Amino acid sequence: MRRMIPRQARPILLAIPLLLGLWACAPLSTPSPTATVPPPTATSTSIPPTITPTPTATPLGCLTQPGRVEQGVIETSTGAQEYLIYLPPCYAEQTALRYPVLYLLHGQTFTDDQWVRMGAVRVADELILSGESPPFIIVFPDDRSWNLKAGPSFGNRLIQDLIPYIDETYRTRDDRVHRAMGGLSRGGGWTVELGLTHWEMFGALGLHSPAVAKEDAPYLSRWVSAIPSESLPRIWLDIGDRDTGLSSARRFEDILTYYSVPHEWHQYAGDHTENYWGAHVEEYLRWYTQGWLVEGQTPVPEAE
Repeated sequence: MRRMIPRQARPILLAIPLLLGLWACAPLSTPSPTATVPPPTATSTSIPPTITPTPTATPLGCLTQPGRVEQGVIETSTGAQEYLIYLPPCYAEQTALRYPVLYLLHGQTFTDDQWVRMGAVRVADELILSGESPPFIIVFPDDRSWNLKAGPSFGNRLIQDLIPYIDETYRTRDDRVHRAMGGLSRGGGWTVELGLTHWEMFGALGLHSPAVAKEDAPYLSRWVSAIPSESLPRIWLDIGDRDTGLSSARRFEDILTYYSVPHEWHQYAGDHTENYWGAHVEEYLRWYTQGWLVEGQTPVPEAE
């Protein structure tokens, strides 16, 4: 079931035409590569973006090669924060380009490779190499704090340490329009809390079977209503019809509707497992990238 709630009333593929030059210039150093093994194919019923990049004058060989995944860790005042990062095709060759960035948060009892195993990197390569998406970076933060004693939160490390580090170290576009965050299960719950309370940092929020913490429930209306109408992020909310969290997801969707927050609500067949999320990974990534292609948000060249 899918419906769009308006405000107020309210896809390596064929050699491709791709204009990486649509993105702005600002050279930085590039980390060393590591290999990634593609997971199984995911399915999608999403509508492709309506804007496709124009051909480059001199196609690069890297445009037929996949991107790469690297592993990193930073030390923060509250401990080490590990992460995986996907760098798109031609990232090393096109050193004068900056990219939109997507943060994907994993579920409880899993680690930062969950989205990679489910096919997010393979899908990103396919969308970029086919010209259906602008090239973009994906960061997979590791949240192992679910099995640790209570202490400083993963959310604080993500907002205060990891995101600033990623923007300083990699060639990201660091404005909210070109930064999105999404998560599944516990990661979806983090996206609700961090995305709504730090709305000035994210232009899009993807909530995939979100596990909204009980202690957060009383604050949802306050968080939503506090966001200026002109700064509301794009929101996607989906969940399986056999998911035990369906009722809480519906209540959150009711809040979005009540406050006339534009969002997409999807109730699919499925439960709270990787089988469910893996079947929709391509659809998810298409939705995130479409936000960087719509009129008025397409990146434009910047002066060096």
